[in-house]
Amino acid sequence: MVSPTSQFPHSVKPVPAGEIRSYDFETDVLVVGFGCAGAAAALEASEAGAAVTLLERASGPGGSSALSGGEIYLGGGTPVQAACGFTDTARDMAEYLIGALGPDADEEKIRLYSDRSLEHFEWLVAQGVPFRNSLWDSPTWVPPTDDGLMWMGEAAWPYNQHATPAARGHRVQSEGFGGKVLMDRLVEAVSARTGTEVHSDTRALRLIVDDTGRVCGVIARRFGEDYAYRARRGVVLTTGGFVDNEAMLAEHAPELVGSAKVSDGGDDGLGIVMAQAVGAAVRRMATGQVGIQTIPGYMTRGIVVNGHGQRFINEDVYPGLVGIEALYRQNMDVWVVLDEEAFEDVPEAERWGLRPTHVAETVAELEKEMGLPENALQHTVAEYNRHAENAEDPWFHKAARWLRPLRAPFAAIDVRLGMAPPEGAAVGGNGAAVFTLGGLATDTEGRVRDLDGGPVAGLYAAGRASSGLHGGGYISGTSLGPGTFFGRRAGRAAAGVQQ
Repeated sequence: MVSPTSQFPHSVKPVPAGEIRSYDFETDVLVVGFGCAGAAAALEASEAGAAVTLLERASGPGGSSALSGGEIYLGGGTPVQAACGFTDTARDMAEYLIGALGPDADEEKIRLYSDRSLEHFEWLVAQGVPFRNSLWDSPTWVPPTDDGLMWMGEAAWPYNQHATPAARGHRVQSEGFGGKVLMDRLVEAVSARTGTEVHSDTRALRLIVDDTGRVCGVIARRFGEDYAYRARRGVVLTTGGFVDNEAMLAEHAPELVGSAKVSDGGDDGLGIVMAQAVGAAVRRMATGQVGIQTIPGYMTRGIVVNGHGQRFINEDVYPGLVGIEALYRQNMDVWVVLDEEAFEDVPEAERWGLRPTHVAETVAELEKEMGLPENALQHTVAEYNRHAENAEDPWFHKAARWLRPLRAPFAAIDVRLGMAPPEGAAVGGNGAAVFTLGGLATDTEGRVRDLDGGPVAGLYAAGRASSGLHGGGYISGTSLGPGTFFGRRAGRAAAGVQQ
């Protein structure tokens, strides 16, 4: 078995504080990682009166947060929702997330995040994060406009049976992907409103523990030299996930091996492994977000089938849930089947250069071109069309808005093949673009838990270094949103604030 630490050319075991002759730097709260969660932790720890030092392995802040689409999952009746005509509640938001992020989603964290969603929206705005009061009403990965609200599958079955649907995908206003704007605003806030010392080009290597087992600092390396950092109150790990560590993927999430990686290249899992070395527990390490190489607008207007020509999901769910089904249960042998009307109905700006893999005048011809069993796709399309004539889908309950019979000519898109990617997107050999969701087990205050369920004294985590809200599912916006929210809570807890 390959060790998950074999990629690191150094020990990850903790250093006893008694072996440190002197500290090179001392602070109250030491934050490791300057993405959105790290920025939020630094802002709140500073607001609580703590001296803060922030370590970033790259030459500047941002990390994977800056490469993201900029979607933040918020609800409960935000001003953006109200301006777009939605009435929403924290309960409905929580019930949707519990279903869509399951199975085994963290209900305690979800309910807290939902209950505090309005306050978190206001906090983001106070940091200068912009949102436009307008809705993009078509299914997409990222809107081609600067609209501030989008659907994340809330109206899809079965989730609409348990919670009143409302659009909750709040997108940072920007041209193109919004993650860079989010990070620009948070970095500006850290610089202008705090006395945080930022040490870039500095990579944390090992935790320091005192004779009681409390984490009290970090050994970090900068330009080949090692430095000892003392944290008088706490260390907050916001170091990202482990999608860039092939050994850790093989150990914990083998289904993700071979896919393209959605990352800045620094998600090597070192923060997680350093914490494990002091007894930290981990949660949901096998899970991941899976983006597939197709357009949500094509899926909703057509059908999605597997290598047997069979539908396996309602196509109007959040597209990442289709991706999870495709990778984990269909081995990426997945096709989108549509007709000319469906193709033309998707605005050009949303197509991202994607073109059909096969085109045919009849379903039988298309089926043969796709290499499917004879009559398999023909039966699926005939059954779909029969019910779509009456705007019904008894098999998978796709919303009537998207139901109509498919007519010749037909096309099929193989999600394993490449397409012209949008800004910042990754394309993999198997058609999937992934990042990890599992990480350190934490409570609602960001305290890292040990194997007995108690806290690892002095150690906190947020963002993708922790397991977040997720069970087996993922919705866009549940990285940046909870990352900043629980980053804030971890920063305050590390500073000694009772919450």
